[in-house]
Amino acid sequence: MFFALVAVAALVVVAGAAAANGGFTPVQPHSPNATHINTAYYVILGFTSAIFVLVEGALITFVIKYRSRGRARTDDGAQVHGHTRLEVIWTVVPVLILCVIGIVVFLELPSISNAPAAADPLHVTVEGHQFYWQFDYPNGARTINDLYVPVGRVVDLKIVSADVIHSWWIPELGGKIQAIPGITNHTWFQADDPGTYAGQCAELCGLYHASMTARVIATSNADYRTTVTTTAPVNLGKAEFTGVCATCHGMTGQGGYGPNLSNNPLLTQTAGLLAIVQSGRGKMPAVGNTWTKTQLQALAAYVKAHVYKGAVSGG
Repeated sequence: MFFALVAVAALVVVAGAAAANGGFTPVQPHSPNATHINTAYYVILGFTSAIFVLVEGALITFVIKYRSRGRARTDDGAQVHGHTRLEVIWTVVPVLILCVIGIVVFLELPSISNAPAAADPLHVTVEGHQFYWQFDYPNGARTINDLYVPVGRVVDLKIVSADVIHSWWIPELGGKIQAIPGITNHTWFQADDPGTYAGQCAELCGLYHASMTARVIATSNADYRTTVTTTAPVNLGKAEFTGVCATCHGMTGQGGYGPNLSNNPLLTQTAGLLAIVQSGRGKMPAVGNTWTKTQLQALAAYVKAHVYKGAVSGG
């Protein structure tokens, strides 16, 4: 009876956590590779949950049933001799369980790592920086922290890093993959529904690691083309400031972890500003060490027009 109560209680907790995604189960998948990851996860979760209930239930049952009941601590308990059939069962069953798990995982792995055949995959370079993500599109456009993709199109990602080790992870669109300086890694996804899919760097990469978030915004093909050909270039300076500089200096340059910039005349001195952005200073990393001239000029123009609140000093 007690064993049954323990089993029911454990299953209720597991079912509740799974239903509410209380941190124990993956989020709803929106890409084929994420779906296959979930399949492998739930197979393993099913076996491990059953084993947990069986072992813990048996342990508690035996503790209660075979407690000392007033006997002296020096008294010998009843002698238990070997049980061949039981020993064979608890040896063979775990082996069979591991075989099933192994078969499922190895059947799912190709569908996780290999992108489906596509006539026109979208190739995007994902570059990790302290502490933001930069995306380069086939037409030369760049965006910061927000990756725009067409729904239903296979997206091939080339993952690189400009400074330290980062980890690209959008849970609804697949697993994690490292961004390592000097090494190029690859992953893919295929968003099945329009929407915004949130993620974050999953590798502790420095003081502001927690602020290194990312979003994949899946839209229609027409909206995607408008974004990467028109909207993104026009808003590049704003995206750079809000997605990179504001992490430490605040959304209006008011200061935070970094100093107040709103009255700093350096914002109007293009050469000095860009030198710091490209090379860093003190605790500030070289956030723009891979930026193009267009990108640098876009930031300089934006901060001079929208962030600086002091008197223009020239430069």
